[in-house]
Amino acid sequence: MPETRREKLSGVDKGSSDGNARRLSATGTAPAEDAGAVEPAQFRMVLVAFLAAGIGLAAGGVAFLLYKLIGLFTNIAFYGRFAVDFVSARHNHLGLWVIPIPVIGGIIVGFMAKYGSSKIKGHGIPEAMEAVLFNRSRIQPRVAILKPISAAIAIGTGGPFGAEGPIIQTGGAVGSLVGQVFHTTASERKVLLACGAAAGMSATFNTPIAGVILAIELLLFEFKSRSFIPLVIASTLATAVHMQLLGAGPMFTLMAMDFGVPRALPFYLVLGVVCGLAAVGFSKVLYWTEDQFEKLPIDELWWPAIGALGLGIIGYFVPRVLGVGYDTISDILNANLALGLLIVVMIAKAVALVISLGSGTSGGLLAPMFMSSAALGGVFAVAIDRIFPAANLSPGAFALVAMGAVFGAASRATFAFIIFAFEITRDYNSVLPLMLVSVIADGLAMLLMPGSSIMTEKLARRGLRIHQDYEADVLQQMTVSETMDRDVPTLPANMRVGELAERIAGRDPVVSRHQGMVVVDGDGKLVGIITRGDVLRALDQDPSGSMNVLEAGSRRLVVTYPDEVLHEASSKMLRNDIGRLPVVDRKDPTRVVGYLGRPGVMAARLRRLEEEHVREPGWAKRFYREK
Repeated sequence: MPETRREKLSGVDKGSSDGNARRLSATGTAPAEDAGAVEPAQFRMVLVAFLAAGIGLAAGGVAFLLYKLIGLFTNIAFYGRFAVDFVSARHNHLGLWVIPIPVIGGIIVGFMAKYGSSKIKGHGIPEAMEAVLFNRSRIQPRVAILKPISAAIAIGTGGPFGAEGPIIQTGGAVGSLVGQVFHTTASERKVLLACGAAAGMSATFNTPIAGVILAIELLLFEFKSRSFIPLVIASTLATAVHMQLLGAGPMFTLMAMDFGVPRALPFYLVLGVVCGLAAVGFSKVLYWTEDQFEKLPIDELWWPAIGALGLGIIGYFVPRVLGVGYDTISDILNANLALGLLIVVMIAKAVALVISLGSGTSGGLLAPMFMSSAALGGVFAVAIDRIFPAANLSPGAFALVAMGAVFGAASRATFAFIIFAFEITRDYNSVLPLMLVSVIADGLAMLLMPGSSIMTEKLARRGLRIHQDYEADVLQQMTVSETMDRDVPTLPANMRVGELAERIAGRDPVVSRHQGMVVVDGDGKLVGIITRGDVLRALDQDPSGSMNVLEAGSRRLVVTYPDEVLHEASSKMLRNDIGRLPVVDRKDPTRVVGYLGRPGVMAARLRRLEEEHVREPGWAKRFYREK
């Protein structure tokens, strides 16, 4: 065979294109389904659901223990007594001695992070996201132990953090460990990790719906029955544990609020802009602070202690910044604080949080941001009332709306925090302003911080890019018949390989467009497939090309059907390492009706791109002239 012809034959996909010949048996003539037995998806979902139930109960217990642990350290550090009641650190009478207490906690956490696990640093959710997206949902067992202990120490010694972030990460770690103990896939382990995180959120705030949605928006990036059902089970049981151990009421006891809809809607529009700017500003300042700590010429072991020193000084002048601050959040939502104190709390809590969290200590981000943003909403309402007395805005209502909007925009989990704010009030009248303000804040944050959020920026700095948007897979929506090639390249089974090689080299229009050709018998029935790689191997064995194409190709095939979705067809290609599939009639698997190659799969993606970017002329065009 001349070299020029061999070059023309070998200049194409010689690897995966001949997967049928390498991976499947060459004996037999009947098309075969995808190789390998797979357990029914329904059975696996039931198994995951049972595991999720156990994770939900465990996460509820972990949340309760962490509350008690925080109470223990708070009582010891600020009141000198051995008790586990969840108390506020702001009522202490230590005077200047309050300053070194956070420093002691910072030193302990610094040693735990350096010699235990660096994964305990920060507020926990980015670490859970990293585990899902880049570590196949595997979290080290020691993280499940060290994270809640380090967070309890940091918060119990005055850290301006919430318990929810550590509980979410710890719950996720429990779910991951359960998935590692049992034989699970990486996707099932991801679901179990998300179940633990959702259960942790639900057990903290008694908000089961928000816990589920938060896990979907920040960890799963999918909405499927296989994940939604276990998530709901875990979240429900964790909430039941919370209700049994901590009471059935909401996290915050609120008085009746007047949300002022529709008369206050113009002011909510302005509040949405303010919240969006606050979300962006807080995110940028937090990571700027982290950058400054990284420039310090000392070991990172001491960074939490330095941040804690700043916290101690702020806490001496503004005791309300110390600890979780749920009582202060309740005061803000119930409009119990004057304008001056609202401003002080808003600024002092934000500064204390940025300094502490930027230093790399351990603690949750939600509660402190809730306090600062709630104070922002209260300040906004009080200021507007003083400027426009007729507005008669409710500071508590605006505080609640801002509380959900700022964190939703900062984290890009807007829907979760709309539901969260609704669940903690259980007042349906809050829904409209929450939706309006939250989406305006989110849209502004997307414009000013494209492609990143307070959750993903840390990962982006490590070179880990996260795409938080998700949509239905176009391959799940289109069938094979919509993109298959109906001009099937068929060859008679008795054709010689040498003749086929000549046709390929001569750029025969029937075979030159395809990497593989379908082989049929005298009655036109499918008996095999041959690829250009098969032709090259056959010529290596027999340079004369006397072997027929049926002998050179594969006779036991992986096929697809016209009504099969492209996702399933492309999965067959990937699992069997092949680049094309004969499309056969489902009633008669020997009758070829089409041919699906990689271009057919990519055609679906191309159609989606066209739907996204190609503008179509509208009917209004008739009323104007295009210039």
